[in-house]
Amino acid sequence: MTELADRLVAATSSEREHTAIVVRAEYQPVGGSGRTVMPPTYPVSDGERDPNAKYLLAKRRVDGEPRDAVVIDQEPSQANRVEEAIRDAHSQGRLELPLFEMRVATKRGEIRLTSFDFPHRYADAYLRDSLVEGVRFDESPVGERLRSATVADVRPLYEREPASLIFGAWDSHRKGRWPKFARLYSSSMYGLDPVSYARMGGRMDPQNLIGAVDDATKSEAQWEFVAEGERKKGARLSEIGHGNIAPNLVHGGVTVSKIQRVASISLAGLERLRFGDAAAEASNLARATLAALALAGDRLTFGGPSVWLRSGCDLAKVREEIGLERPGGDLEQIPVGTQGALDAFNDLRHRTSAAGISMDTDTISVQPIPSLSQAIQFAVTSGSQG
Repeated sequence: MTELADRLVAATSSEREHTAIVVRAEYQPVGGSGRTVMPPTYPVSDGERDPNAKYLLAKRRVDGEPRDAVVIDQEPSQANRVEEAIRDAHSQGRLELPLFEMRVATKRGEIRLTSFDFPHRYADAYLRDSLVEGVRFDESPVGERLRSATVADVRPLYEREPASLIFGAWDSHRKGRWPKFARLYSSSMYGLDPVSYARMGGRMDPQNLIGAVDDATKSEAQWEFVAEGERKKGARLSEIGHGNIAPNLVHGGVTVSKIQRVASISLAGLERLRFGDAAAEASNLARATLAALALAGDRLTFGGPSVWLRSGCDLAKVREEIGLERPGGDLEQIPVGTQGALDAFNDLRHRTSAAGISMDTDTISVQPIPSLSQAIQFAVTSGSQG
């Protein structure tokens, strides 16, 4: 038994004294606080001339005062990063978890998708449109078991798809009314006092090629050159990757005073999970196991000295605190390293199993139905790269 495991059991019990497991961290760009950071970009309305309008800027109240802020990473993106880290840790043998796995051979190599890649988790269309030993997923024994999960008994998801309980899931594509499972783990990152920066973007061709493509409908590999003076129809060379592109104003990121990350695992949310007719001790241990898995995922993702979010957004950790939040916001700090969180999860998973609620550890292979397989093949070999 680990000390962290025991603390999580106490934190998730009916006599709990805390509101959440909370992580508060501050980051700065690798290389120093004055360096530019690239936030995520979003579509803007036609005619928008401000290159930095693609960023999500808003006011936030920090320490009681309104501050300008910019989104660095939103909750869904952070959850996906944690799921990816858990998937990789499973592949490395660092923790045992149930898994669905889809492998598809394409002309550009094999594609592998797992439970931690499906956007809607247990309710995802990739699973719906797959086969288990030749049987449509929803009609297979494992599919029927997952579909039987209710708010009053989440054991089917705990057994086979615990990430759906931690990160949230809702079946919005199948007909009928299906339960909604809200995310219990939430994390986001934002920068304070952003100052927008614009840059000039373009491309210089080493040979300064000029001219045109005779037929714009032809592929990049089958185009015909037309001297610029003879051009009657077609497209510029720059549209197929040749020639110069004149510099133009594009978004160039922001500088911020600091970047903050706040993550939480809701103890009230865990308390709402019901495990049917399971004993109270087993139910509490199952909640603690889910908390440990979420915490392990957070540490796998953000426990290191730096985190890379996207091109131009390589962030170094300045400080961090982890603890159990008391009513009012104070933290009862607890030291949690990555391995310690993994050990706590493994300990609690075994204790929960001994108490009567088991989490599977096997991998179930699923195959896409022909239509889905065709769609995957087209996306890989012919479709546009969105």
